[in-house]
Amino acid sequence: MILAPLLATSVLSASIVLAQADTGGAFATDPADWPEKEAGIPVTDALTVEKCGTCHAPDDKGNLSRISWIRATPEGWAQAIKRMVKLNGLSITPDEARSVTRYLGTWHGLAPEEAKPVMYIPERRILDETIIPNETLHNGCAACHAFGQPMSSRRSRREWGLLQNMHKALYTQAAVQIEHDAEDQPGTVKPPMKKLTRGEVALDWLTQNAGLHTKAWAEWRPRIRTPRLAGTWLVSGTMRGHGRFVGEMTIAPDGDDFTTSATLRSLDTGKVLTRSGKGLVYGGYSWRGSSKSGAAPARPDDLAATARETVWIAPDQSSGEGRWYWGEYHEFGLDVTMTRVTGAPVLAAVSPLGVKTGSKATEVHIYGASLPTGLAAGDLDFGSGVTVRKVSVLSPSEAVATIDVADDAPVGQHDVALGGVVLARALPVYAGIDYMKVTPETALAHLGGIKYGKGYEQFEAIGWSRGLDGKQGTDDDFPIMPVDATFAMKEFQTVTYDNDTRFIGTLDPSGFFTPNVEGPNPERRFNRNNYGEVWVVATAKSLKNKEGKPMTAQAYLVTTVPAYKRWDQPEVSE
Repeated sequence: MILAPLLATSVLSASIVLAQADTGGAFATDPADWPEKEAGIPVTDALTVEKCGTCHAPDDKGNLSRISWIRATPEGWAQAIKRMVKLNGLSITPDEARSVTRYLGTWHGLAPEEAKPVMYIPERRILDETIIPNETLHNGCAACHAFGQPMSSRRSRREWGLLQNMHKALYTQAAVQIEHDAEDQPGTVKPPMKKLTRGEVALDWLTQNAGLHTKAWAEWRPRIRTPRLAGTWLVSGTMRGHGRFVGEMTIAPDGDDFTTSATLRSLDTGKVLTRSGKGLVYGGYSWRGSSKSGAAPARPDDLAATARETVWIAPDQSSGEGRWYWGEYHEFGLDVTMTRVTGAPVLAAVSPLGVKTGSKATEVHIYGASLPTGLAAGDLDFGSGVTVRKVSVLSPSEAVATIDVADDAPVGQHDVALGGVVLARALPVYAGIDYMKVTPETALAHLGGIKYGKGYEQFEAIGWSRGLDGKQGTDDDFPIMPVDATFAMKEFQTVTYDNDTRFIGTLDPSGFFTPNVEGPNPERRFNRNNYGEVWVVATAKSLKNKEGKPMTAQAYLVTTVPAYKRWDQPEVSE
């Protein structure tokens, strides 16, 4: 989910999610008339052939038209199946649809390295995309939904052209966007030559960068194997406003699927959270699951809520990373890292979050699994300038190291190493907190409560260091830890007398924003709904800036109308 298009069109833009794959515009011929020049991927699953082969004609090589020239994520194939049901009358049961999705998501899917850069799509994250290559694809594709949508598939050139045709047929505004002059013209196009359209430029880019046959897929295809995930996994997680968690998940086979049982402990409060669930794996690496605690959530962001799970599992099946999420707009989530427990030492997290230069006899808790009972000071390494004085092993999952940090220790995110096991960038070493940031820096909430569900937001203030160069805003700046702060809203001046801070909702001192009901609101000018935009300002309770005043930072919040229409609701994890 994406915020950049929204910021260009203010609160009325609904272009937060998922991008269309624009392809050509003024082609000499219609893509439907192009001969398919690339080799297809044969469809070998009998049920898929039965359900799809009537319309998607097979050839003598086992290819099904269209299908054999596309690779996509499980969500992409599920979306296509739903479209076939709605538009073309496909008759398929839910069990059959799940089976077809599993086959296509595995054998006509993405390689792990192709999927990882766009995992934010199935993880349902709200963020600013960084993978959009130029203004042409930004305006031609990401103006309607995230660029991660087309990059969640790989297609032949003809298929990218046909996808353009589909957008023109289904979405009335697509033709205008596709036929618009491209912002990024190739150097070969010079007056009086006709400019290329966005569609033409996008077609060339997608053909070159998201083609059907890639080195990554050629290498991954023979490596696809049955996922063997049974066992114990070490889990570490973070959630904005709730801090960090560590614990274990036990995964057990259940036919072709899995059952899970997890126990997590908050490093801030010590509270224990237990969850149980189920999951399945596509393509040997892509986990989709769901879990619940058995307790009724007390508030919208309560970790007791039923959650959906998306995890990218490393090809060697030894680790994973992803998100467990919930909420009307999937706005709540626990970012998780998983490591298989094999009997060898594993490191998951350290506490506190950072240590100051010059500090002495600081106790650092190390959380992991299979920590050796005879652990000595010389076995641990916190990097240059940090000396380990002693170590106490409390249990196989926790140890305490007493460290001294030199006055001239290099500031930055230090690794924590135990022999050959390294927890990268785990312990920030800092001279002081130089400034704050509020995260998320750009945020989106949705009105609701009468007919539609609310879309909430949680803000958090993070203390940052200017890094080794001492300059704010450069690449060596690094986050240190959350800062104890109070939060308030400030008017974002766009419309005179709109008084958004009065109407959009409430922000509690901890940074949790609850949007107002939909409206219309008779107390507001022109009887408008309660949408609006504000600054969210965090004021540190104890940190001071160089003028001796409380340190502050701000983020931009848009509170918009509900999502009245949802074009697709992928339910692969159900």
